[in-house]
Amino acid sequence: MTQPPRLKQLARETLWDRAYAALELALLAGRYAPGERILLRDVADALGISLTPVRDAVNRLVAENILDRGSVGQGGGATVPLLDADQFGQLMTIRSGLEPVAAAAATLHATPEALEPVAAALHEMKDAVETQRLDRYLDAHYRFHFGIYRMSRMPIVEQAIENAWLRCAPTLTLALPRNIPGLKRYPFHEAALGALRRGDADSAAEAIRADIESARADICALLDDAAA
Repeated sequence: MTQPPRLKQLARETLWDRAYAALELALLAGRYAPGERILLRDVADALGISLTPVRDAVNRLVAENILDRGSVGQGGGATVPLLDADQFGQLMTIRSGLEPVAAAAATLHATPEALEPVAAALHEMKDAVETQRLDRYLDAHYRFHFGIYRMSRMPIVEQAIENAWLRCAPTLTLALPRNIPGLKRYPFHEAALGALRRGDADSAAEAIRADIESARADICALLDDAAA
């Protein structure tokens, strides 16, 4: 199956910030796998820009502990970290603490219009499973969650959530092999959306927490098996 480009070409202005944003979005949507090398030339070619803004963006991601510094042979590139179960579990603890709070706050602003893109992302997640399109699932999964968190109108909390996602999103791909096994966590997503529509803050928070804890259990088990 031919995969779509992971990175879209950018206009020439503000290239450093926009190169960072493009890499950030690709990481958040799970388009890079744990241990994958990110080469500066490949990214620059994909974005249609020079190496300098890409190098600056990668250096920032390395400084933020989101990427690992590449070897000399990588031409100044970087590597997506390989997390162990303890590291991944700590990041999921951050998510489990913050994301239910954001989901509960989102119920205050969850108008039918605001929920439309969230519902569309949920529909796309289910369709991606049925058509076995991992790339579409991961992108829709990201848009579902952050569509909710933006409604919280808590930008500092959302930023902290985003940082945790940047560090753990590639590892989340381990639960979605190319044949996408099924919709194990889909009921949690449905429950979250239903709670938002009802304005039920407690139920929205609990559905998001259950989703996170289910993913934590499954992926930590995979990481422990790999280590063994």
